[in-house]
Amino acid sequence: MSSLHEHLPILQILVPLFGAVLTALTRSGVVAWTIAAFASAIAPFISAGLLARVIETGKPISYVMGSWAAPWGIEYRVDLLNAFMLLLISIIGLVSIPYARKSVATEIDSHKQPWFYTMYLLCLAGLLGIVVTGDAFNAFVFLEISSLATYTLIGLGRNRYALLSAYQYLVMGTIGATMYIVGVGILYLVTGTLNFVDLASRLGPAMATYPRPILAALAFMTVGVSLKLALFPLHVWLPNAYAYAPSFATAFLAGTATKAAIYLLIRIYFSVFAVAIPFSSLPITEIVLILSLAAMFIASFTAIFEKNAKRMLAHSSVAQIGYITLGIALANKMGLAGSLVHVFNHAIMKTALFFALGAMVYRTGYSTIPNLAGIGRKMPITTGAFVVAGLGLIGVPGTAGFISKWYLAMGALDHGWTWLVFLIVLSSLLAVVYIGRFVEIAYFREPAAELNNVREPPLTMLIPLLVLAAATIYLGFDTRLTGGVATHISEFLLGGLPQ
Repeated sequence: MSSLHEHLPILQILVPLFGAVLTALTRSGVVAWTIAAFASAIAPFISAGLLARVIETGKPISYVMGSWAAPWGIEYRVDLLNAFMLLLISIIGLVSIPYARKSVATEIDSHKQPWFYTMYLLCLAGLLGIVVTGDAFNAFVFLEISSLATYTLIGLGRNRYALLSAYQYLVMGTIGATMYIVGVGILYLVTGTLNFVDLASRLGPAMATYPRPILAALAFMTVGVSLKLALFPLHVWLPNAYAYAPSFATAFLAGTATKAAIYLLIRIYFSVFAVAIPFSSLPITEIVLILSLAAMFIASFTAIFEKNAKRMLAHSSVAQIGYITLGIALANKMGLAGSLVHVFNHAIMKTALFFALGAMVYRTGYSTIPNLAGIGRKMPITTGAFVVAGLGLIGVPGTAGFISKWYLAMGALDHGWTWLVFLIVLSSLLAVVYIGRFVEIAYFREPAAELNNVREPPLTMLIPLLVLAAATIYLGFDTRLTGGVATHISEFLLGGLPQ
């Protein structure tokens, strides 16, 4: 058993990867779902074991493959930040897979369902790989595995615009991946290594000789990863991708894909570049701050006028990503902790919102807001869960979203930026408008005649939704998993950096 325990980092990838191979060989949607469910159920136990081990030992886990030691060989390196993100992604996968059974059976043709679950498991393996690897090039490989699977997940939607949305995402994703790998290539030419830890140790001396190439690499990698995480204004692929993808794919990707990209950005900034260069001197803080504020306001304002509920929540995701990158730009203990807390909380809340909306689509066939008038009377439990997650998105006290914004506000105050606290509160009021607009239509409008026979979704869809809605409330009071761990991660990332 102890031997198995030593191999947890590689098992985190192999379990969904071999699951994908098995689902690709099946011809039954039920069998494919069973395999995907088994792999998704194992992943959180592996990540929880890794997190417990890192907390217990207080040291990173280094897992080297082959006979080449790091930094020359391939290394999977798990510290507190990795373990936190691995747990988040695997939890979303675990909660999502029961929901998938009915949703996928309704929205995906039966002969395509095994292929759909294959792509889901490949995507899960790729996202987990991005987080667990300690190598910049392997991060690119896993980024592309998850992206290629994502394009397929989106393109399998029955709406004719799904294929166009997948193509748009493919074009933007390819540009982002190219820019990232160009930055990695420049760093390799300058330092002769691809290992994150080794890069951090070599960048300082190299900066004295090659300052311009290193800053160019930082710029390339920042833009490339920002395209993947949908940082405003590089988010143009996201609204259509979320709107026309199958409901399960939208919910899963909203909770995981952008979060893995955000992790990569944090890793690049705080574990590689900032170790060698004072973070305050990096020419990205002000830029990220401005783009974050633009996302918080412009994307929220756009969401207010959206008629399609999926697109409304997609624009909301761009705004919420703005809050996360705002904490990265603050680059202090409370700000960075707030960013990490919101990564976790937003994944929970936004997945719940898309689950609720997917359940409504499952029963009514509609995702446009006017066509869902009165849905709160026909699906009170589902709509109630939507409201709870929506309140969390706003940041109402007693919900997970309030904790995130509290940390961000404290980070702003640590800088002496009271004006930024005001902007955080003001941008949250925009969320009140678009969430409130949906609530008003759902509860205070008469349902159309075609909704007369609408009822709650099956329990396999309802229970995951209620679990996430309950988590939105629970994480608003018990912050040990989010705020406690995120604070330790923030201290770890910032502790050894030059000021």
